[in-house]
Amino acid sequence: MSAVQAAPTAALELADLRLAYGRRDVLRGIDLRLSPGERVALLGENGAGKTSLLRCITGVADGARGEVRIAGRPAGLYQRGELARRIAVVPGQTQVAFPLRVEELVALGRIPHEHPLLGPRDEDRAAVASAIERVGIGRLVGRDVRQLSLGERQLVGLAMAVAQGARLLLLDEPTAHLDLRHQVEVMRLLRRLADDDGVAVLAVMHDVALAAHFFERVCLLHEGRLVADGPPAEVLTADRIRAVYGVDPGLVRLPA
Repeated sequence: MSAVQAAPTAALELADLRLAYGRRDVLRGIDLRLSPGERVALLGENGAGKTSLLRCITGVADGARGEVRIAGRPAGLYQRGELARRIAVVPGQTQVAFPLRVEELVALGRIPHEHPLLGPRDEDRAAVASAIERVGIGRLVGRDVRQLSLGERQLVGLAMAVAQGARLLLLDEPTAHLDLRHQVEVMRLLRRLADDDGVAVLAVMHDVALAAHFFERVCLLHEGRLVADGPPAEVLTADRIRAVYGVDPGLVRLPA
């Protein structure tokens, strides 16, 4: 008798996820599963619920209902520090209110791993150096984060998440404020993190063409509902683009 190989534990599972602000339903029964090493782009018009979905996953959205499981375990059962070792988040904008050098901000990603008494260890310093190299921000080392452009801050925030070493990476508009070259470099980095490190990537995107080119799977949100989930060519049809975004599909240049 041949043994049946068990399916790998999902990096993220959402079941009947719902969120309402007062009488307004923001998320309506979202079911979603990400496997280790999978890259998924979350698309939809403004107000569709994309950022709210990320907030529900990280537990910062009040009033969320449904189930969120991280690595097969309900998110609510994790201690805060343990969850920080599982999930890394790159927000839409990285804000810093006090003087902080680039390498110091990146090093904050190692806090969940640091020894409570000994502080940073050699492995933490190595992770910071590796993250700076992988994101390609060595030229920014030593500079005050507050003096960087918005695009440069975005890259530093990404490096902090990479240094964190989590197996689930959530990004809210990772290419915002970046020029074309850096957009492509970030997309390629996300691909390497998934392929080489087994990181599951869920990224909120507004650039439909960029998402279609670099992501193997896209999820389309519309008015709080997940209306399509699959390969870009199957999800981003002319009828769906017209229905969700209210624009002529001919204006959206998608990969052939």
